[in-house]
Amino acid sequence: MAGAAVESGRELRAFARSWDPSAPRLAHGYGRGSLRELRAREFGRLAGTVYLDHAGATLFSQSQLQSFTSDLMENIYGNPHSQNISSKLTHDTVEQVRYRILAHFHTTAEDYSVIFTAGSTAALKLVAEAFPWVPQGPESSGSWFCYLTDSHTSVVGMRNVTMAMNVMSTPVRPEDLWSAKERRASANDPDCKLPHLFCYPAQSNFSGARYPLSWIEDIKSGWLCPVSTLGKWFVLLDAASYVSTSPLDLSAHQADFVPISFYKIFGFPTGLGALLVHNRVAPLLRKTYFGGGTASAYLAGEDFYIPRPSVAQRFEDGTISFLGVIALKHGFDTLERLTGGMENIKQHTFTLAQYTYTALSSLRYPNGAPVVRIYSDSDFSSPEVQGPVINFNVLDDKGNIIGYSQVDKMASLYNIHLRTGCFCNTGACQRHLGINSEMVRKHFQAGHVCGDNMDLIDGQPTGSVRISFGYMSTLDDAQAFLRFIIDTRLHSSGGWPVPQACADTREAGAPSAEGQADVAPAVMRRRSLSPWEDALTGSRVWNNPPTAMNAAPVAPPVCDVTRIQQTPSEKAAGVLEGALGAPVVTNLYLYPIKSCAAFEVTRWPVGNQGLLYDRSWMVVNHNGVCLSQKQEPRLCLIQPFIDLQQRIMVIKAKGMEPIEVPLEENSERAQICQSKVCADRVNTYDCGEKISSWLSTFFGHPCHLIKQSSDFQRNAKKKHGKDQPSGITATLSLVNEAQYLLINTSSILELHQQLNTSDENGKEELFSVKDLSLRFRANIIISGKRAFEEEKWDEISIGSLHFQVLGPCHRCQMICIDQQTGQRNQHVFQKLSESRERKVNFGMYLMHTSLDLSSPCFLSVGSQVLPVLKENVEGHDLPASEKHQDVTS
Repeated sequence: MAGAAVESGRELRAFARSWDPSAPRLAHGYGRGSLRELRAREFGRLAGTVYLDHAGATLFSQSQLQSFTSDLMENIYGNPHSQNISSKLTHDTVEQVRYRILAHFHTTAEDYSVIFTAGSTAALKLVAEAFPWVPQGPESSGSWFCYLTDSHTSVVGMRNVTMAMNVMSTPVRPEDLWSAKERRASANDPDCKLPHLFCYPAQSNFSGARYPLSWIEDIKSGWLCPVSTLGKWFVLLDAASYVSTSPLDLSAHQADFVPISFYKIFGFPTGLGALLVHNRVAPLLRKTYFGGGTASAYLAGEDFYIPRPSVAQRFEDGTISFLGVIALKHGFDTLERLTGGMENIKQHTFTLAQYTYTALSSLRYPNGAPVVRIYSDSDFSSPEVQGPVINFNVLDDKGNIIGYSQVDKMASLYNIHLRTGCFCNTGACQRHLGINSEMVRKHFQAGHVCGDNMDLIDGQPTGSVRISFGYMSTLDDAQAFLRFIIDTRLHSSGGWPVPQACADTREAGAPSAEGQADVAPAVMRRRSLSPWEDALTGSRVWNNPPTAMNAAPVAPPVCDVTRIQQTPSEKAAGVLEGALGAPVVTNLYLYPIKSCAAFEVTRWPVGNQGLLYDRSWMVVNHNGVCLSQKQEPRLCLIQPFIDLQQRIMVIKAKGMEPIEVPLEENSERAQICQSKVCADRVNTYDCGEKISSWLSTFFGHPCHLIKQSSDFQRNAKKKHGKDQPSGITATLSLVNEAQYLLINTSSILELHQQLNTSDENGKEELFSVKDLSLRFRANIIISGKRAFEEEKWDEISIGSLHFQVLGPCHRCQMICIDQQTGQRNQHVFQKLSESRERKVNFGMYLMHTSLDLSSPCFLSVGSQVLPVLKENVEGHDLPASEKHQDVTS
């Protein structure tokens, strides 16, 4: 496929035309007009986006939501437990939806009952608690709970309920069940009624593998036994993943329990599922708690309770989500109208998955090495054995796995939404990735938890990448994904800019993230800021009040602002090209508003959270959620200026009048609210309606500016394996991870050379050194002698200030955002990934090791930097470790 990599679009179109001509029945689409027209009409919000996480949650259509909304606007739906007219309408409508659900699964109320739950997980929990388990004892060997290892976490979690009841549980590997079927293992004794339960998924949510529905009858009849024990087996079929894209005929495959989740099918409503219970099993279920609506009669003062007669009424505690249930009717109607039914969806989605699997598995590097490793139990030959899910890891040309977190970051630059990790299915993850139980424990000890981005430990993957198709997915989606893989893996040395997955490049959709992530220790006791506030009155820190900026095609770059602020920086600018002596601080930046433009200074006060006022403010949306350049890249066009003498922050942006915000809150008027930064709770206050209106006008949607409360202490979490000095509490502002970020100009120059020499067409320079340095959003830039020498440092001193080096900054998509225009270019991230051996690290986090704020402390451009090597680093020239000039005034 090396030749195909040269013209990926043409190759993929040719592949689509020639692929599998012998299988016309699997042609994609629904035969009722163009699928692209359906997408444009019903899913216009997907323009410019490739959504490939339908196994996580599929998407609702526009007409589905409009139909439901019209229903609510035209009818009055009351509480179904009341007896008035509107409540009777709700009750009757809910009952009709129950019938509609049963019809969808080809069964009737004679065979099955529908119990509405809060989701498929709640349905599984209900079965675990209500199943007629028999505990182990002197007179009984007890019930068994068995589950396929390729099961969702919510199935495995049932074992904790059974353990509390003294019931044995055991996992069963898929290969063990296959071999048992071949041996026709049977432990059937019609006289033994000891109840056992076996759970397995109709479709693996990890790999999309589809397990035989025939197992239901085989196990119930005793023809196939998960474990060798006498008794009566019941079967729970976890159908949540399967029924999202395939029909399920319960008249032919009569599982005893079938949990489902409706947002997997329709995309809306969320938080609503159901447990389909076979009526012959329903009388066996036991219930302890009873809630509103489940009692025919009870006494408050005595132990007297009579349950409702129907199984649904007995188990639906309290008022069900009746408006959500009513929404299901519109989901079924819309799905039928748009696609013609689940059989069509099954064929359509499988076609896209089979096409993508075939193309993906054929990709090769020039040396013949595969580009991906696919985790599958099938060869995608039939939708009977494989669902529309592809699980894989990307490899380099040496066969090493590229971490899923890096793949996810690159995909987001192409506006491709996929999923990574272990997908709440540790059993399948272990089996396919070769992770044994001891490794899982070691990964946890190393700091890895479910859902994080620690994708490689000692070179071994902790998870993988998953794409999945839904009923509105198109061939364009599949080809956009394949182009992304080809462009990022096989075009690494080709011309650029790298093609976008889609033509739509609206600024508001450009994904990125704050350049400094997570949380790392920072050190300091919290102290009053008054010592340097007094000292600043006579200091030479920039103190010219900002003036209104002149109209310009784009917002003035930070370097223009620097000329206003700086007087001695011309000398520092010369150092930017690399000094031969000791490292020197060449630039200082703070970012008063999180994710907004840098404010460059030559000398600035240091506080117990880092540079004074660095990331003290942040912009939030109408829900109070912090905005970063991931959601709103135009944040980088907001330019804050701090005037310490007048105690104001002036904010500028193109087309807007400058606006002033006081540096400190009015304690009498400030209303404290709580927000979150990187999972940390922080106390903040709103900076007022005036600045809120200003920001809302600039961005075109409601926004607020909030500031961290001055009397709130956000303690840093211990990370990077670094111990905080005894007795010192590290505190943070609204940064993601650490008090400071340091980068080395020599490292920037090396990346700059790689980026600009990779243009084989002789085009003009695409990136300046200044542009690159701004993308990394550092606080301190130094002139080191060697590229990436900073990664060998354990501590540094800058004058009398001492810092601990916490570790590298793991970069995200934010480095692809041009901080002066808000535009993005994927090539920066990709080139950094290639040059840094698949880990996108750049810059080092710092925190104070000690700090005495009894007198004002400053950082200044021109100060020398004294590094201390890590103990395991050998043979590296460093400046003499003598005392440097004091930069504390």
